[in-house]
Amino acid sequence: MVEQVSTTRLQPLLHDGIVVLRAPSQVWSDERGAIGTTPISGAYLGDVRLVREESVTVGGDPGEHIATAPEGASAVHFTALHRGLDDHGADPDVRSRLTRRVHTSGVDTTFTLTSRLGRELATAVRVELVADATGMDDIKAGLGAPADVQVVAGEEQTDATWADGAVTATLSAPGATVDLDGTRITLTWDLTVAPRSEASVTWSLRATDADAVVAGVETDVPWSVPVIAAGDDRLGRWVSQALDDLESLRLTTTKDPDSVFLAAGAPWFFTLFGRDSIWAARFLLPLGTELAAGTLRVLAGLQGEEHTPASAEQPGKIMHELRRETLEIPGEGVALPPLYYGTVDATALWIGLLYDAWKWGLPDEDVRALLPSLVAALDWMRDYGDSDGDGLLEYVDETGHGLSNQGWKDSGDSVQWRDGTLADGPIALCEVQAYAYEAAMHGAELLEAFDFADGTEWRQWAARLRERFHETFWVDAEGGAYPAIALDRDKRPVDTVTSNLGHLLGTGLLDERQAALVARRLVSPELSSGYGLRTMSTDSAGYWPLGYHGGSVWTHDTAIAIAGLARDGFVEEAGVLMQGLLAAASGFDYRMPELHSGDPASELSRPVPYPAACRPQAWSAAAAVSVLASALGLTPDAPGGVLHVAPAGATALGALTVRGLRFGEAVVTIAVNADGEVTGASGAPIEVG
Repeated sequence: MVEQVSTTRLQPLLHDGIVVLRAPSQVWSDERGAIGTTPISGAYLGDVRLVREESVTVGGDPGEHIATAPEGASAVHFTALHRGLDDHGADPDVRSRLTRRVHTSGVDTTFTLTSRLGRELATAVRVELVADATGMDDIKAGLGAPADVQVVAGEEQTDATWADGAVTATLSAPGATVDLDGTRITLTWDLTVAPRSEASVTWSLRATDADAVVAGVETDVPWSVPVIAAGDDRLGRWVSQALDDLESLRLTTTKDPDSVFLAAGAPWFFTLFGRDSIWAARFLLPLGTELAAGTLRVLAGLQGEEHTPASAEQPGKIMHELRRETLEIPGEGVALPPLYYGTVDATALWIGLLYDAWKWGLPDEDVRALLPSLVAALDWMRDYGDSDGDGLLEYVDETGHGLSNQGWKDSGDSVQWRDGTLADGPIALCEVQAYAYEAAMHGAELLEAFDFADGTEWRQWAARLRERFHETFWVDAEGGAYPAIALDRDKRPVDTVTSNLGHLLGTGLLDERQAALVARRLVSPELSSGYGLRTMSTDSAGYWPLGYHGGSVWTHDTAIAIAGLARDGFVEEAGVLMQGLLAAASGFDYRMPELHSGDPASELSRPVPYPAACRPQAWSAAAAVSVLASALGLTPDAPGGVLHVAPAGATALGALTVRGLRFGEAVVTIAVNADGEVTGASGAPIEVG
């Protein structure tokens, strides 16, 4: 029997790669530090891979890797032994350390050879690199054929340059001999190490992109870094790793360099995404409002002005994705313009971020400057979001080559019936109605608080939406009624049980009885995996634990459900999901990926990776701060001058003390004992309960 070899083009797997990053730069390697051993390997600037291979040898030997040690998100150290250079004896005498440190415009690498020999060591260090200019879209689609670039040596023969279109890369290697063979670059140093000493060589890659639409950030982080002491130390470790990662995901646009936001995630999404950047900024509000202000401003600056079906732009609409050029997804018939507006939820979520930032202490002058954009966003919900005038928000791709699904679950099979068949659009998602209801209510409050307009119209609009939702979305079932994931083209409730339910809590869309039904569903064994909330219930025909939106667990999704449960008073249920995320965080060494498998914790001692998931990823990392805020039960009211604290996670996390929260200009400390009682609070007026 002849074995059939698949010729299918495959997306690179990421789960066991080592990444260091400082957006828009990133470097992916294997655990030994070698580049080129996996499809994702490479040094990148933005959406272009600049180096596709890199390897180091000493005396012709790569050495034996023994340790990989990250230093924050932007640097990593690889340690190897070189026993071929040793004297006799059991202990190793010669070792090396390769340190890779990423900057916003490239990467610096230092290779240090250390010897404990009592004699001088003379050897050669050789680095081989392969220049590249392959686009990220091709790499993601499994089309990673090397770009045809011409490499030119510099006048001093210690550097080399190559370019492709707007992107130019320069490799510098002081003291090295540089040899070129097509795209292969060889660096060689004759290295002498004195007795019981060390010696180093360095090389640096720098790049520019004349067509870049985003740029890196070198300033200090715009949030506080809390000090957390807890009976369960996993939360503190997760928050610490998350903030390291988020520091390196900061970007600005080239047109608005003063407004900082978070890139969606590495490696695929080093750019501005409306929904992702909004949720990440919203999660981080307990640590300060500056990131939220930058995110709000940059999105307001790109707010839709015209009705343009080709880009899905509409007046008042918040954009979905910004790229340097058209994004084409091979084999899927998707082609998205550089500035694409194909999202049904980002506009309402932008309003939610503005309101929450105001409540956390965003200065009045910053809020006031954004009120015209608020009015435009509210008008979009009424005039365009509700395209058929039925009182609900729905979406449909008008072009045939845009995103077929435009909520946060934007894969083609994310909205399906319980029997596994796909729902036909236009689609009205349940969570989008919750976002819109909350946005209208909070928008009305903002307009009146700043004497900008009467909010009555928007409260009435929200009331009609809420009534319509109650009439149409509920599905009767033996285990209790639940909201459908969506209404389809014929306004039928699509009956799959999904994690979307968690987004309804805490928004005011549900009444008490309905909220209790949803809370019970969220912690059922069909949805709660023990490592977080499954995107789809296990009793659905389409369930698959590695389904991107059909059974996997997304960290941010679970964190949103936890926040809603805490806000609506379901303390025990919030604790169950918190414990699930903390178990997953531990299993991933506290760098939570974009998503992971929905396999049950009862069967596996560690979560199973979704092997193509981004990591780090902005809203997965920022979810750590949201979980912290939910555990403390924080409800801000900066206009009223008080921070409400009603601990929701004490029984799940034990005693908890947090120093360094931000409430307006105040730095706040809160201490809670294992019984959920606030035992200390300082820095701002605190109201308990």
